[in-house]
Amino acid sequence: MQRLVDYAQSFIGTPGVWGGDNPYTGFDCSGFVQWVLRMAGFGLYRDTTAQGLYEMHKAHVLSRPEAGALVFYGKDLNNISHVAFCIDDLFIIESGGVTPSINLSIDDAKKNGAGVRQRMYDFRGDLLIIVKPQYSF
Repeated sequence: MQRLVDYAQSFIGTPGVWGGDNPYTGFDCSGFVQWVLRMAGFGLYRDTTAQGLYEMHKAHVLSRPEAGALVFYGKDLNNISHVAFCIDDLFIIESGGVTPSINLSIDDAKKNGAGVRQRMYDFRGDLLIIVKPQYSF
């Protein structure tokens, strides 16, 4: 699991771009998490949203974060708006700061602080659920 955490951390500072799905053009939240999960052998489709990622992994709910878990945020479990990757029991890595109404270029994203960053998992007031993908390693 440490290799996957290290891999996720290697993208800190990558710009955040709405609809972004790779480190070369930038990530949105679900694009970032899918990129990391691909390293772990999950074959996901890029158009999977935060809601879709929850639907794929919702059978494995955790009461506390741990390395490799996914944390979901939003209005309720049918209206998930954000996903992040846990690196331990306190911190996540997310791609944040971009919304559909603020579709920034890479340069604008950098100026506005939109991108991949590390935060405490409970920094937002809309934390919904923590789930753990079933990794094969």
